[in-house]
Amino acid sequence: MEHDPRARLGQTVRRRRRALGLSQEGLAEKAELHWTYIGGIERGERNVSLLNIVKIARALGVTASRLLAGIR
Repeated sequence: MEHDPRARLGQTVRRRRRALGLSQEGLAEKAELHWTYIGGIERGERNVSLLNIVKIARALGVTASRLLAGIR
């Protein structure tokens, strides 16, 4: 699963969210998404659209390219 790009994105989102001291609910509110959707992303269960990647990146204070860095 570690090679799955969805899992890699989820790990990156979780790491950044925790570094900011945000709950999944807090991130979801900032990104204008549902908290269960954020949970699904972090578990690598969601194939996230570009629009939602951008929303999450903005809410985390990073660029979308930073969230996707290292994903091949």
